[in-house]
Amino acid sequence: MQSYRQSVAILGASPKPGRYSFKAQEMLMANGYAVFPIAPSAPEVLGVKCWKTLLDFPDPVDTVTLYVGPQRLDGLLPGILEKKPRRVIFNPGTESSLHEDALVKEGIGVLRACTLVLLQTRQF
Repeated sequence: MQSYRQSVAILGASPKPGRYSFKAQEMLMANGYAVFPIAPSAPEVLGVKCWKTLLDFPDPVDTVTLYVGPQRLDGLLPGILEKKPRRVIFNPGTESSLHEDALVKEGIGVLRACTLVLLQTRQF
C-alpha cells in the first residue's frame, strides 16, 4: 500500500464516466494517488474495489473528497469523524457550513475546492 499521505477516499464514487467523481478518480490514479472509492451499490470503479462505507475501509485515509449532496452528509459525518482524515474536500455542490464546522471542531482540515482543478493546477 502507498503511504498514508497519498491515500484518497472518494465519497460518492460512481462507475459512470460522465460523473465528476469518476473523472476525479481517473485523474487521482493517473497522478499516483492510492484511491479508495466509497459507493454502497457499485462493486468497483475503474478496476478498484468499492467500499460500502468509509468505515469499511480498514486503513487510514489522508484525504476524503466529497461527491455527495449536503443532505446526505448527516449519515456520513460520523464515519468521517471516526476515520479522522487530515482533510476533507467539499467539491462544488457539496458545501455545508454545518458539516464543515463539525469537522474543523475535531481538528480535520476543510477545503472548499474542486478536486479536478486542484490536480490540474498541482495544488492537490
